[in-house]
Amino acid sequence: MAAHIGIIYLILAILSSASMTIILRIFQKTEGNRYGILLGNYITCIALAFFMLPGGFPAPGEIERETVLVGITDGVFFVVSLVLLQTNIRKNGAVLTSAFSRLGLLVPLALGLFLGERPGPWQILGICLVLVALPVLELSGKEADRKEAHSLPLLLVLLVSFGCGDAMAKIFERTGNRGQDELFFFFVFLTAGILCAGLTVYEGRKSGKPLLKKDMLAGIAVGIPNYFSSSLLLKALVQLPSFLVYPSISTGTIAVVTLVSVALFGEKLSRGKVLALVLIAAALVLLNI
Repeated sequence: MAAHIGIIYLILAILSSASMTIILRIFQKTEGNRYGILLGNYITCIALAFFMLPGGFPAPGEIERETVLVGITDGVFFVVSLVLLQTNIRKNGAVLTSAFSRLGLLVPLALGLFLGERPGPWQILGICLVLVALPVLELSGKEADRKEAHSLPLLLVLLVSFGCGDAMAKIFERTGNRGQDELFFFFVFLTAGILCAGLTVYEGRKSGKPLLKKDMLAGIAVGIPNYFSSSLLLKALVQLPSFLVYPSISTGTIAVVTLVSVALFGEKLSRGKVLALVLIAAALVLLNI
C-alpha cells in the first residue's frame, strides 16, 4: 500500500516539475532583470510553505535543529547551483552544462547506497539506461555548441552542486521530523529567496534592468508547481527508495516536457531525442520492476 501511495506522489512530482519547466519556457524571454522570475518564484514558495504550516509558525523552542540546518543548506545549494549554471553556460556551452547538471542525480543515488538502499539487477540496468539517455538527449539538440575547450573541473563542481541540492531531501527524509516537513521547505525557500534577492539587486545595479511586473507574475506561476514538486519529492522518498525516485523524476520530467513541446510548441524530434525517449521509457519500466 505504501509503495502505491509513493508511486502516486512520484507521478504528481513529475507532473509538477514538468509544469514548472513548461511555464519557464513560455516566459523565457524577458526585457527586465533576469532574476525577476526566480525571485517571484521563491516569494511564492515562501508564502505557500508558510500557509501550509500545520497550526501556524511554531515557537523557536519547537523547531528542530535538523529542520533549520538541512533547510538552509538546501536553499544555499539552490542558488549556488544557479550561479554555477550560468558560469558553466558561458565557459562550457549550454549542452554540456545541461547534461552535467542532470547527471547530478548520481550524488543522491550514491547517498542512497551509503544509507543501505540496494537496487536489484533490473533497477541497476534502468539506472544505466538513464545515465546513457541523459547525455544522448542533450547532445542531440539543434543548439548543440561545439566549444573546443571545456573546463571539466567547473562541470564537475556543477554536477556535485546540483546533486547535493537534490540529496538534501533524502537527508531530511532520514534525519528530520515528518511533522516539520513544511517548516523545512519554509527555510529552504526563505534562504534561497534572500540570496536571490541579493542577486537581483546586484544584477539591477550592474545592468540597469528593473524588475518587471510580468516577470514577477510569471514567477508566481512557476512558484506554485515548484513548491509542490519539492514537497511531493520528499513524500515520495518517504515511501520509495532513492534509486527509483530520482531517476524517475529526472527522466519522467524530460519525457513529459518533450511530449508537451511537440504537441503545443510544434517542436520536432531528432533521431537522437527519439532514441533518448525510448531509453527513458525502457529505464522507467526497469526501475519499477
